[in-house]
Amino acid sequence: MPAEWEPHAGCWMIWPERSDNWRLGAKPAQAAFAGVASAIARFEPVTMMVSARQYANARRLLPDSVRVVEVSTNDAWARDVGASFLVNGEGELRGVDWPFNAWGGLQNGLYFPWDLDDAVASKMLQLERAVGYRAPKIVEGGAIHVDGEGTVLVTEACLLAEDRNPAATRQEMERVLKDYLGASHVVWLADGVPGDETGGHIDNLACFVKPGVVLLSWCDDPADPHYAVSREAEARLLGARDAKGKAIAVERMPMPAPMFFTDEEAAGIDAVASGMERSNGMRLAASYVNFYIANGAVIAPSFGVPTDEAARAVLARHFPDREIVMVPAREILLGGGNIHCITQQQPGVYFIR
Repeated sequence: MPAEWEPHAGCWMIWPERSDNWRLGAKPAQAAFAGVASAIARFEPVTMMVSARQYANARRLLPDSVRVVEVSTNDAWARDVGASFLVNGEGELRGVDWPFNAWGGLQNGLYFPWDLDDAVASKMLQLERAVGYRAPKIVEGGAIHVDGEGTVLVTEACLLAEDRNPAATRQEMERVLKDYLGASHVVWLADGVPGDETGGHIDNLACFVKPGVVLLSWCDDPADPHYAVSREAEARLLGARDAKGKAIAVERMPMPAPMFFTDEEAAGIDAVASGMERSNGMRLAASYVNFYIANGAVIAPSFGVPTDEAARAVLARHFPDREIVMVPAREILLGGGNIHCITQQQPGVYFIR
């Protein structure tokens, strides 16, 4: 699996519409997704997967440069339900089709059914005429980050969760990651950002910005639950090595001040029987690490708070050759994720002669 900063053939997204997750019939979320898609489309092709009932609406709201294809889904998390694209030794496109159970199945999952989401990866691979490999374990796309040189970064909270992979051991999960991603080394962190309803995805906590360098969501407030999580993660990273045997450097990314659902936001969500909590005063799992690396750019979330500019400065320092594009992302955050969660890169393929 190539690193996200390697050249892309394009980006995949899914159009939001379920009203028990996205407020006001998903109209504000659709505007936010369109903003992200438009930003990415300046730098690389974007494909938006859309239901039949929303096709005309999405086509109207998206720029002409965005390809719109009809694909049925249960929600809009392309990172988690989409294919994790690979490039084989001959430079041909391939992909992993991870089983998906809505982050916890009937035990702790956020919604049911999830069968349409579980079919998305296979449909993406068929659209691209790429061979796919159905994996034997549940590993959402947001639960992995790779450096393109054989290292995979994960959390124990996700990959070893009983509601995903019952009784799975670290050794079993490492074997799956190595077999299906072409990896050679796994770095395990413990927990994810507190309150992250995915159960602790790595892409909200930490990511590689280049081989040997990890950007970590950092908290300086001892009263905040993330204070201990960020320090535990930093200690593990500093004690680890990557696939090349090199020590890992950690760069700290400030967290925004705590943000919460407002009365108005919570009231705009339809109450139905699902596992998603969307109530007034609920803390949002906000993180600036949840960004997307495009060809020539970094598309990152902004929340309209003072730390936005500090986050931009960190990204500019680590990606000096890319344009830093901050996109308003609170509406995406209200749905339980952010820009990295709603995007999935497709690597550019090349042929070795």
